[in-house]
Order: sequence, then C-alpha cells, then structure tokens
Amino acid sequence: MADQGSAGSVPDFSFVASGPGRSHADAPEQEGPASVPPGNPSVTALWEQFPDGVLRNRVCAGDEDVVYIDPGRVTEILGWLHEMPDQHYDHLADVTAVDYGGGRPIEVVYQLWSIPHRAALRVKCELSLDGLEIDSVTGIWVGADWLEREVYDLFGVTFRGHPDLRRILMPDNYAEGHPLRKDFPLRGRFSRAEQTRRALTQDPEDYYMPGEIGERTPQLVGSGADGGHEVVGSGPGAGGEEDDDGL
Repeated sequence: MADQGSAGSVPDFSFVASGPGRSHADAPEQEGPASVPPGNPSVTALWEQFPDGVLRNRVCAGDEDVVYIDPGRVTEILGWLHEMPDQHYDHLADVTAVDYGGGRPIEVVYQLWSIPHRAALRVKCELSLDGLEIDSVTGIWVGADWLEREVYDLFGVTFRGHPDLRRILMPDNYAEGHPLRKDFPLRGRFSRAEQTRRALTQDPEDYYMPGEIGERTPQLVGSGADGGHEVVGSGPGAGGEEDDDGL
C-alpha cells in the first residue's frame, strides 16, 4: 500500500489538477489479449464468416464475449450480425468509447443484444489517435444516432455517414476539446477566468430555440395592496388567475 503520510497530513493531489496527459506513456503498454475459446456461438460464426475481419476475441467478467474487428469493415460485420436469422442482434444497447491514455488507440465499443436468441455480444474497434474515424451504423440501428453523437462529442471520434453529427452534451461552440479523453485536464483547458467570461457571454440561442425566446412573455413582480407581492403582466398565469381546475 502506498505511503499515506503521517497521521493527520493531507495527501498531495496537486498532480491531479493538470489531468493525466501523457504520463501513462511511462507505464508498460498492454499487449492485446490472445484469442480464447468463445462461449458465444456468434463468435465462432464470426471467425468462420470473416477470417480476415476478426482480429481477436476474449472473454471478460467470466462470461462476456468481446470481439475485436477491423474498423474498416464495421458496417459489413455488424450488418451481418443484425441480418442473419441465426444471429439477429436486433437491439443496439450502447455505443461508447474507451481511452486508455498513453497514446494507445481509442476503442469504439458496440454492445449488442439479440432479443429472440437471448444473447449478448460486445464488439470493439480500435482507432489510432491520428485516425479517429469510423463508419456510422445508423443505417443498421437507427438508435445509434444519439449514441454516436455522444462518442463524437466526448471522445472526438467522427462517424462517417452519420445523418446529423454534432455535439449532444456540450454546446456547439465548446472550444476546449473532448472531455472524456485522457489528455483532457480535469479543470478544462481554459483558465477559470476564461471559462467564466465565456459562460457570461453565451448567446441565449445556445440554450433555447429562437421560437422559444420570441414566444416568452416576461412576468413582472409588483407590490400588492396588502403589502405583499403579486404577479402582474400578460404572460401565462399572470395576475394569479385560476385555471379551469380552480388551482
């Protein structure tokens, strides 16, 4: 166990503020796990159908089959898993990504479920940091739309052929990068003063549709006859009028 210092001392976490950056490069690089006998028959079928497209497979957490495939054939292989009756992975539970840092590839992860066959399969594609592009699978599962946008937003992976590839969690004009990357500083790339300045100068249209802004009628608060406060103005609910339910 690491030395925690003398009793009552405060651990030094100052190194955390700048984020992990490239410090992981000093750690030994993990070798890709060797292929193992699969528990899911879909893995065996993939090896037979795509001998050049399947790179390796492994089993994690005791019974979770994971298949690494060629990123250039992702739509071909996942489309086959979706369309073949004896596979029929009809539900895309998740699309996410993993960044291990240290310059290692970013893994794009597809969690598949076959509801009729009650089977789960995890498929991964490794992308080098200088080639973070992969084909979209929205043509196979329409539910991949927002999931791929999240990976694009937080990891910087571009999905070719996506119908509406733009940020989904961060503002469109967010300039600090991709927050779930290992090289992203914990406090952001800008100073606190710059972050505050940008927040205070945000255009309302970054958060509201123009129609919502135009239709909004401000409600003014004035003093009532009894010295209390009452809502005055012409907006919905102004003046304290009762609605049809008497509320």
